[in-house]
Amino acid sequence: MAKGEHEMVVRVLASGLHPTVRTRASGSHYTGAGQLPLVPGVDGVGRGPDGLLRYFALGPTALGAMAERTVIDTRLSVVVPEPADAVTLAAAMNPALSSWVPLRSRVRLEAGQGVLVLGATGQAGRLAVQVARRLGAGVVIAAGRNPEQLARLPQLGASALVRLGEPDADPALGELGAGVDVVLDYVWGDTAARVMAALASHRSEPTRPLTWVHIGSMAGPTAPIPGAALRSARLQVIGSGQGSNSPSQILAQLPDLVLAIRQGAFEVDARAVPLPEVEQAWLDSTGGGQRLVLVP
Repeated sequence: MAKGEHEMVVRVLASGLHPTVRTRASGSHYTGAGQLPLVPGVDGVGRGPDGLLRYFALGPTALGAMAERTVIDTRLSVVVPEPADAVTLAAAMNPALSSWVPLRSRVRLEAGQGVLVLGATGQAGRLAVQVARRLGAGVVIAAGRNPEQLARLPQLGASALVRLGEPDADPALGELGAGVDVVLDYVWGDTAARVMAALASHRSEPTRPLTWVHIGSMAGPTAPIPGAALRSARLQVIGSGQGSNSPSQILAQLPDLVLAIRQGAFEVDARAVPLPEVEQAWLDSTGGGQRLVLVP
């Protein structure tokens, strides 16, 4: 039962099985303690006793969203105009926020600027390509490892493609990205360090600001950043996540992003899974390239 002034019990309609859900549950995420008992789930779509449909986010809590009902803080939620597809919202909001928030509140992307998405073939990366275009990027370079997913990205807004892991990937990114303004990095690790060096050495205007936004660490938790890259180009490295973005910064972006998803602005590949099948869904690490969403 909800007890706090801003607490509300909602009937959960959909909750995404995001990578953050898994890492919080294991205790490997920087916001998760990994303590048991635990109900997983960091966000979802639900209906409260007032009858309103809401998208909600949850802070570090043992009462997650993968349940028939959960307790939310209404200050961490936004009312969703109906009709709306709860599964699509639950699938897209968390990964889309990873690029939407930094481009709207940390970097403030200007119309016509160039964006490089490093790790563009992951679910969040594919949305980042679309988000960058939606927010006015003139050029979006997509770099990723999965050739099938990479081939789909031009129809989602990518201007150029680079397959990571190929011998010529780093110099190709250096040349293509000579004039980019923002890097959205879901990869990190040695890959990020190499690409950073390649971009710095190919800058068409070394004093033109380049903001590197660290979002994910698919290639490793640390990156050996080359000092020469920081000295030879006007490069700044920032992080985007809980802590580096305040709750107010994140909440301010929810209504516009909900509206964009509700209007079908992004291609979202989601698969609904009944809640009783959560064990098998948890074991399915990839979802077949889809974002798995638990539903009642």
